[in-house]
Amino acid sequence: MSEIEQIQIRPERPEEYDIVAGVIRAAFDRDDGNEPIEVPLLAALRGAGDYVPELALVAERAGYLAGFVISTNGRIAGQEAKVVGLGPIGVRPDTQLTGIGSALMTATIDAATGLGYDAVCLLGEPAYYARFGFVTATDLGVISPDPSWGPYFQALALTTTPLAGRFEYSAPFNDLE
Repeated sequence: MSEIEQIQIRPERPEEYDIVAGVIRAAFDRDDGNEPIEVPLLAALRGAGDYVPELALVAERAGYLAGFVISTNGRIAGQEAKVVGLGPIGVRPDTQLTGIGSALMTATIDAATGLGYDAVCLLGEPAYYARFGFVTATDLGVISPDPSWGPYFQALALTTTPLAGRFEYSAPFNDLE
């Protein structure tokens, strides 16, 4: 059985929030010993009105949580398009490069499509996310919340709905420093 076959992707459960925080803490470990900003961001995103429980997914492998991704409702200014902002996504360091991140991405795209979203937007490495169909967001008419992000702000169209305007993440992203 391959590594990918041993991974179960499912929505997170409230009783797993602390475990998920541990996964994200490990995935974004900082050398200076400070808490990664992604950990408190998760709690803030869950408390925001943009939280979509069906898009908060865990990867379970061999009875433990090995990865996590969350997507929250976002907006494209001046449009009715239904879009989500993906992130953070993280995989425990001891299980990276085993297909868990890819499985989480594929499950998120499938779930967002099934929920009727028009697009998924994210900030990340273009070389990695291109394999899932993401392109520089401006190629789809979506303007980054921060112009300095350039090609790292990416989007994936899930429908033929035209997209045009500035993307806005869920409010907790605005509080990041």
